[in-house]
Amino acid sequence: MNPLAEFMQSAAGGGAKLPLYQQLEHALRRAIDEGALASSSALPAERQLAQELGISRITVRKAIDALVDEGLLVRRAGAGNFINTRIEKNFAKLTSFSEDMRARGRVPRNEWLKRSEGLVTPEEALRLRLSPGTAVYRFNRIRYADEVPMCLEYATIAAFALPSLGAVGDSMYEALGAADNRPVRALQRLSALLLNAEQARLLQTREGDAGLCVERLGFVRDGRAVEFCRSYFRGDMYDFVAELNAG
Repeated sequence: MNPLAEFMQSAAGGGAKLPLYQQLEHALRRAIDEGALASSSALPAERQLAQELGISRITVRKAIDALVDEGLLVRRAGAGNFINTRIEKNFAKLTSFSEDMRARGRVPRNEWLKRSEGLVTPEEALRLRLSPGTAVYRFNRIRYADEVPMCLEYATIAAFALPSLGAVGDSMYEALGAADNRPVRALQRLSALLLNAEQARLLQTREGDAGLCVERLGFVRDGRAVEFCRSYFRGDMYDFVAELNAG
């Protein structure tokens, strides 16, 4: 039996009766998650899926549209529908890496490179608008999604924003939120670069591969800057998008 048909049967039998397009949507998501559909591969044509599953092309199109909107599939004009291994990050929306990954059904985790506390450096003082001698916490880590290294993150947090260095677990923004100091706005700068040997080694790619550097300065409600973060993303895995409006 077609694995999608098996997954659809499972979706149909799981509790409340779902519309056919949602059954197919769940079946496609499960097939991707469990590797029944190869990463970066093209889906069968919509007409073929409809014939094999005994459903209408409208139903197939509605399920695929939902997964395209979610970012799990990507539609390429004239080529078909493909499993999307790239991550799209809304550059205009202030969310954490962990939140972005979970929203896409991926499992985030950290590998800590270094956690330390000390006094603000001249660059950090300038960026965070802090006085010389102010205490800060520094967090350097590799960010993973589904065990694939996505970016290197080097963050400096003003010490007043957290109760302690150990307050940060998997998500820095969750820790800042618990202390009522989560940033509510940020200035971000995106630039292209070629990964150096150390960055490539940590990100499990090759020296000279394309990367993206994102600098973020985060502010709390009273206007104070609490976060200066410089992240290096794999250019082959990440896209940054922003919605633009006229005038």
